[in-house]
Amino acid sequence: MIEIKITTEYIKLDQFLKLSQAAQTGGHAKLLISEGIVKVNGEVSTQRGKKIRKGDIVDIVDGDKFIVK
Repeated sequence: MIEIKITTEYIKLDQFLKLSQAAQTGGHAKLLISEGIVKVNGEVSTQRGKKIRKGDIVDIVDGDKFIVK
């Protein structure tokens, strides 16, 4: 599991995917989310603006797993 640190209260899911380098661009992040291959705390998330907070786990199906610190 890869730790990603944020310095704000939360970060939106699409921005988090770019920060963690799971997505190269905002369009790529949108595609990953819309395809339903991104899980937040074990549940598929299709909301680009979902708030990701410290302690959340973001999992890319068949990819990396991140914990927010």
